[in-house]
Amino acid sequence: MSLHDFFLSCPKGLEYLLADEMAGFGMTVTRHAPAGVWGRGALEDGYRACLWSRLANRVILHLATVDGRSGDALYEAIHAMPWEEHLQISGRFRVVFIGQNEAIRNTQYGVQRVKDAIVDRLRKPSGVRPAVDTSDPDITVSVRLHRGEAQVGLDLSGDSLHKRGYRTEKGIAPLRENLAAALLLRAGWPELAKSGGDLVDPMCGSGTLLIEGAMMACDIAPGLARTEYGFSRWPGHDARLWEKLQTEAQERAQIGRRTHRSRFRGYDENARVIATAWHNIQRAGLEDRIHVEKRTLADFQNPSTADTGLILTNPPYGERLSERKALGPLYETLGEVVRSQAQGWELGVFTGAPELCHALGLRSHRQYKLFNGQLPAQLLLFTVAPENEARVRHPGEPDRVVPRIANPERAEMLSNRLRKNLKQLGQWARKNNIECYRLYDADMPEYALAIDCYGEQVHVQEYAPPKSVDARAARERLGEALAVIPEVLGIDADHLVCKQRQRQAGKAQYEKQSASGQYFTVHEGGCALRVNLRDYLDTGLFLDHRPIRQWIQSKAKDKRFLNLFCYTGAATVHAGVGGARETVSVDMSKTYLHWARENLRLNHLDDQHHRLVHQDCLQWLEGKPGQGERDFDLIFMDPPTFSNSARMEGVLDVQRDHPQLIRQAMARLAPGGVLVFSNNFRRFRLDASISEEFEVRDVTRQTIDKDFARNPRIHQCWEIRAKA
Repeated sequence: MSLHDFFLSCPKGLEYLLADEMAGFGMTVTRHAPAGVWGRGALEDGYRACLWSRLANRVILHLATVDGRSGDALYEAIHAMPWEEHLQISGRFRVVFIGQNEAIRNTQYGVQRVKDAIVDRLRKPSGVRPAVDTSDPDITVSVRLHRGEAQVGLDLSGDSLHKRGYRTEKGIAPLRENLAAALLLRAGWPELAKSGGDLVDPMCGSGTLLIEGAMMACDIAPGLARTEYGFSRWPGHDARLWEKLQTEAQERAQIGRRTHRSRFRGYDENARVIATAWHNIQRAGLEDRIHVEKRTLADFQNPSTADTGLILTNPPYGERLSERKALGPLYETLGEVVRSQAQGWELGVFTGAPELCHALGLRSHRQYKLFNGQLPAQLLLFTVAPENEARVRHPGEPDRVVPRIANPERAEMLSNRLRKNLKQLGQWARKNNIECYRLYDADMPEYALAIDCYGEQVHVQEYAPPKSVDARAARERLGEALAVIPEVLGIDADHLVCKQRQRQAGKAQYEKQSASGQYFTVHEGGCALRVNLRDYLDTGLFLDHRPIRQWIQSKAKDKRFLNLFCYTGAATVHAGVGGARETVSVDMSKTYLHWARENLRLNHLDDQHHRLVHQDCLQWLEGKPGQGERDFDLIFMDPPTFSNSARMEGVLDVQRDHPQLIRQAMARLAPGGVLVFSNNFRRFRLDASISEEFEVRDVTRQTIDKDFARNPRIHQCWEIRAKA
């Protein structure tokens, strides 16, 4: 069975969901990309993705990566490819070209060069040649240009896979089908459906959420009703294999219809929109499963007798500020009817104005950043229960826990500094696709804070003031900062977490500060990482180590990687995503090893090749190496400054103990390998004997990103190799 590379594209924000889905189709996820995922598998896996993917837009069969540094180079490379295997000489094709570089600045020019190369390759002396047909081609050639490389492939999907065929009419601002499916998956609908839960949308519009939810519950393949795909007239198409997959999907749908127990109901106050929803439901063949009717939100009654279920809706949120303020009562009504009609149920609200959700009177336990077309939006999830009810707060109403600004002139100075930093660092972060970064680091002596952005969430650490500073004055300035930060950053105060930073030792390094359980996922360099801003002193991700992690990722392909004092395993994830063939991560904290395991699973890195070891690193290094515990090509060691945890036999002092740690780590290094040694002790000095014994390169400056430029002593870092 021959294997192929595939690229599956999707709406921005769905990449990690799509990766999970691909794994279910039998593909091996090889890497993530913006708005898509690369995978490897058999042709059957690609067909299955076309038929079953609820999230993808397109499935591209990768043919080659070619030189795209100039128009001529692109032409020559495309011309050299065996197009006779993919297109009849008298056939029709079209070219879809995405991307540009310094030489190819216009996608139309890229299309022309690719088209000419294919035609010239297949043209017969008699003049017979393939034709370009943008409306009904036999095959679609996909070219994605990035810098000097062009990824060339065949589009197996034809029309975008989000077009299931049931929606020819549209309501007001309809959700795309694959975005609706993503909302259902994030809201946990498949699990609720299996337990017999019901699905309700009180503002259903054209019914897309209900239809996608019913298709999931009934195990109906989203592409089953489509009659034409991009591979249908491709010479390499395996018709018998495709027929087998369709038959299998039809049988699954029949079983699913017979066995599912969920019911589906939708309401909307617009009669015309309800008529559109009903036509869509009929075209999907689900008129016996889904009930919709005209009803205002205020008149909503939940007729379900199920113990559990999901209310999922996409209420209007307005694009202008004045429109948003007027919608506050709508969100308040939604909260009232849900709290009275759906106790014990789950609620999901998809909105581009998450600040309106405070009017629901419920505390959200999870938020996901997504896009509705080009519009940034969020899915907020709630469990409807008395313990999750909160005071209803209207949009624009100040949070009563935010202290009063005692000194407006001083607070304005902080506000101006934050705006300046946000303009400079925010632009840098967006340009470099950085989601988590430090915005402010005690820039002004009056405000001794570190302010870190984690997507839409903000983590504020107050450096403990010296005894010479009046405690009351320090608290007053902190209150001013907590009032200024949400305003400048445009966030709700509920998305800001503040802690006091003090030296920690022993058990305090690992103990919980809170018990919110509010983990959420951030992304860095193609890696997904769980963070928690509330429950621990640290968040699970050391932002200053970002360049080190990215360097490890760039060097890890086919390497064996060792992560000592691994914490939550972020560096291990980067190594794994970078292609490390094996990793070992050691830490003495069960809490952080569990966190590391979750991070590995989040990135589809299996336990067999990425092993976690629960042990004190000093003991592990001193012990006799077991199988797979030596000859590492790449080692990362970032020990704490000081530790006297009860789980350790001794006391770790990094200044005193680092020569021994380094020598023991170097003994585990394979020939030609490198140890990356880092620590954040500001007065640290590398022992001179290490430089005499090994080849040592100080790379601290290269490992400090722009957001930590004001604080270059945040850590020190060296690359250490055996001398030749």
